[in-house]
Amino acid sequence: MSQYDPLIDSAAARLGNILRRQGYQVTAAESCTAGGICEAITRVGGSSAWFHTGFVTYANQSKSRWLGVAEADLNNHGAVSEPVVRAMASGALTAAEADIAVAVSGIAGPDGGTPEKPVGTVWFAWAMRDGTVTTGCRRLQGNRREVRAQTVLHALEGLIKAAERLAVSQSST
Repeated sequence: MSQYDPLIDSAAARLGNILRRQGYQVTAAESCTAGGICEAITRVGGSSAWFHTGFVTYANQSKSRWLGVAEADLNNHGAVSEPVVRAMASGALTAAEADIAVAVSGIAGPDGGTPEKPVGTVWFAWAMRDGTVTTGCRRLQGNRREVRAQTVLHALEGLIKAAERLAVSQSST
């Protein structure tokens, strides 16, 4: 068990409450977490009401084939980049017919880092059905398991913010 598990469980439950209340669907496109976000979401009882599908696109070919990530973006920026996670989130949102999506791509280690993108570098993107996409990059510390757990937690926290923003925008229309 990771020190992050209780925080992840709490965030997933909070996200589920918001999604259930608003009737929203969520999806995730994951690379470095390899399904960890989807697993956390589905730990919550009743999650089939707000989660129908997720995407583990570990290889670049999968990112292109299933999420529509441009090969030029992969070649020019690498899988761990803002253009790639932006495309992953938008592609997942469309493919899953969801209201909110998160995408993550990073270097969990222990190998694979470079001076420009050291181990612990993770790009995030959150996309909403209104066309809004928010991105960010974090440099996380720890071993592979800790980097992945921190990534899952940050992704869930971003989904909570996105769901709250979507709920506010829906109530003002």
